[in-house]
Amino acid sequence: MSNQLLPGQTHFVNKVDETGLGAVDAVADESAPSSVWGEAWRQLRRRPLFWVALVIIVLTVLMAMVPQLFTSQDPTYCTLENSIEGPSKGHIFGFDKQGCDLYSRIVYGARASIAVGIFSTLTAAIIGVIFGSLAGYFGGILDSILSRIVDIFFAIPMVLAAIVIMQMFKEHRSIWMVVIVLGVFGWTQIARITRGAVLAIKNEEYVTAARALGVSNIRILLRHILPNAVAPVIVYATVALGTFIVAEATLSFMGIGLPSSIVSWGGDISTAQQQLRTAPMILFLPSIALALTVLSFIMMGDVIRDALDPNQRKH
Repeated sequence: MSNQLLPGQTHFVNKVDETGLGAVDAVADESAPSSVWGEAWRQLRRRPLFWVALVIIVLTVLMAMVPQLFTSQDPTYCTLENSIEGPSKGHIFGFDKQGCDLYSRIVYGARASIAVGIFSTLTAAIIGVIFGSLAGYFGGILDSILSRIVDIFFAIPMVLAAIVIMQMFKEHRSIWMVVIVLGVFGWTQIARITRGAVLAIKNEEYVTAARALGVSNIRILLRHILPNAVAPVIVYATVALGTFIVAEATLSFMGIGLPSSIVSWGGDISTAQQQLRTAPMILFLPSIALALTVLSFIMMGDVIRDALDPNQRKH
């Protein structure tokens, strides 16, 4: 057959595609990274709310750990001659009813609140993760028993239980006593969250493969399931930390929390309530410090939840 063109015909030649293999195989910069935590960080650093909450949290933690960076005044040095005096040189917030420097008490008061919040959260997280992971992974009778225990503790209001326990041991009140009480009665929600996450993950293919290879149940839980189920626990624990701070302040406000020898925002708010009409700033300033700290942890929990939410990430 001849390749000669007939009158009226046109010979078309397709253009050669000169796109290199590098361009074909390249991954777009906008594609989602393989790491969930890497994508979460990308989401977090774009949120102004994250940076605001982070700054407040860092400042509060620094006040708790190194209060000398913020004030040189002794919060326990009080002179009645300065009672309810206004701001002066070296005392920017003035003095409380006992003549103590109000600014230094606010700075040192962060230590008790942050310590109770962090260690109560750790205690609750440890208990809750253990109960939730065992119930979710093994199921059956163990799940039923552990779930009923969770329901019993869940039915007991945390603050009410803390009031009763602290009244029983009021002669031995300390930061660690408050931590134990709040942690023991504040772990139930973490247990439920952990159980649900483990139930959703334990039948994944990589867990089934590990089980088929003879990996022990404890190793599967620690190496394969919990690392992938910890995200919702972190979100709730961040918010719960603020809740524990409020609970400690409530107990101290009622006079059954921390002893008066320990500087705390709740104790100072309780003492200042009598001066609400004559010197309201003595009450408002520690209340503002407490509210900002709790709000920062709640905001941090919200932005972390949004960053870890798969619906917010690109597929």
